[in-house]
Amino acid sequence: MSFSINNLPAGLGAIPLPPSPGALGAGGNLPGAGDAAGAQGSSFQDFLLKSLDQVNSMQQEANQAIETMAVGGEVNPAEVLTAVQKADLAFRLTMQIRNKLVQAYQDVQNIRI
Repeated sequence: MSFSINNLPAGLGAIPLPPSPGALGAGGNLPGAGDAAGAQGSSFQDFLLKSLDQVNSMQQEANQAIETMAVGGEVNPAEVLTAVQKADLAFRLTMQIRNKLVQAYQDVQNIRI
């Protein structure tokens, strides 16, 4: 099954997008980084924490669905599989983002002045 960029499934909207370049305050700071425009926006830290909370809740929902199915509860196996796959995909994406952030930090550390 292939998807075009215009026909993405509705469930992919669960991960919030980072602020657009136009949302940056004067001087290129992220909103919330101490400038007056930041009072209405959120910081990058808040964005990361909110995203981690979403991934955590997906994993908890998947665990709850598995437990319900294991004890013989009334649950659709397809829904359990979907919840597990969503949680797995969200976790893998989070790990890739973490790896890229660590790599960027190491690259900045290795810059010779």
